[in-house]
Amino acid sequence: MSAIAALLPALMPKLAAHVLISASAIGLAILIALPLAVWASRSRLVARLALGFASLVQTIPALALLALFFPLLLSLRGLFGEGVPTLGFLPALMALTLYALLPILRNAVTARARLDPGVLEAADGVGMTGWQKLVLVEAPLAAPFIMAGIRTASVWTIGAATLASTIGQPSLGDPIFAGLQTQNWALVLAGCLLSAGIALVADGLIGLIEAGLARRKPWLTGAGIGAVALGICAALAAQGAARQERPIVIAAKQFSEQYILARLIGARLEAAGLRVEYRDGLGSAVVHSALASSAIDISVDYTGTIWANYLKRSDNPGREEVYRTIRAWEAETHGIRVLGRLGFENAYAFAMRPDRARALGVARLDDLARVAPQLVIGGDPEFFERPEWRAVRDAYGLSFRQSRNFAPTFMYDALASGEADVISAYTSDGRIAADGLVVLADPRQALPSYEALLMLSPRIARDERVERALAPLVGAISVEAMRAANYAVDRKDGAKLTPAEAAAELARAAGL
Repeated sequence: MSAIAALLPALMPKLAAHVLISASAIGLAILIALPLAVWASRSRLVARLALGFASLVQTIPALALLALFFPLLLSLRGLFGEGVPTLGFLPALMALTLYALLPILRNAVTARARLDPGVLEAADGVGMTGWQKLVLVEAPLAAPFIMAGIRTASVWTIGAATLASTIGQPSLGDPIFAGLQTQNWALVLAGCLLSAGIALVADGLIGLIEAGLARRKPWLTGAGIGAVALGICAALAAQGAARQERPIVIAAKQFSEQYILARLIGARLEAAGLRVEYRDGLGSAVVHSALASSAIDISVDYTGTIWANYLKRSDNPGREEVYRTIRAWEAETHGIRVLGRLGFENAYAFAMRPDRARALGVARLDDLARVAPQLVIGGDPEFFERPEWRAVRDAYGLSFRQSRNFAPTFMYDALASGEADVISAYTSDGRIAADGLVVLADPRQALPSYEALLMLSPRIARDERVERALAPLVGAISVEAMRAANYAVDRKDGAKLTPAEAAAELARAAGL
């Protein structure tokens, strides 16, 4: 518990951001759901359509719903200009609002449908207008049921908001995802406890408002509303205190190396007097599009990823030609500046336990093709959708008995436990050497080179302060140093380092 307590002060900005995105989504859902419920109470068609749509949204996994708003806003940016944000608060707000709609809308419609017809007839009998009947009769009688729906929506939304990290919105998902990747369970538990704590507090306060409405005690309702407002104001104050001019936003994809490099870059920028902010756990496609739109400012990407995913190239003209082509294409097409290569390569590679490889007589990918129908292959969450996988599969005719997705860290655990026979490893990962894994040769060169590139968004592409701070990184990091830093974060014993600590070690190893 002491380790968790030590982490809490640093997580307060994430807590404030989590409260604000959750409260905003719940508030917007209420503003949409209640008028819609009134309309639905007057029209069966509207009721069927509204409840059907809200139910449909609930069938979409929250993570997918969040991710879908990124390409939607990206297309709107193309129509309406650079003012449309594609990452962060807006897409998270839109997705979480939709997610919160169903319980509020369903409870409101159900409450209105179950009102005593005699009460409504009496209201008509005394000459009430439709508005008077709604405000003085229907709303007070339905309020406790509506508040119960808001309680349910609040708990759902606060939990789902942890997933907003994947589209660049700061939340308590940041420590959870980072902790899962680096197997820092104190960080995971701290994020989970804070998220659960917000949900419990919100449920309790909304329950207080519900009790006040049910018992006709205005002071109780006012106390609950006041406490909710106070919490939101405190979160706003915390966010406002931290918000000055826009910081330089550094992105990290969902594996340890990216977390370490982001902290290395951030440390150099902070030493130069610049303010930085991190967006952790983003997917490859999100990172590149966000960089091109200046929603983020700095990322580390890999030549093979850009070559295959964005240039749609499957040929292999050599690493120098690939680098020159990518650098020119990024500048001309997106205004992205490739500051340079960091000095190491992190390629996809297929790895096996040595005992399993020996037993099957596998040393190369063409050997693997012979026994693949008997084996299970494990990959990171996006590997089997990537063009690199298709290129290798087609070049060698690979057909496995089963393919399974794992978080990058857990791929190695799956290999060790026999849950997978072969995995899509990364050549700069220290666990390959630590676990004595066999990396299978690629004689047909189906996989391109994956040199690490330091990339700047159009917003800061020509910022001299940024260039001076980061230029020493170009060509400075060897694959051996990167492997050591990665392993320092991923190892399971007590000598584990945080990404920031590993970044400091990497800086020293690189002479920085």
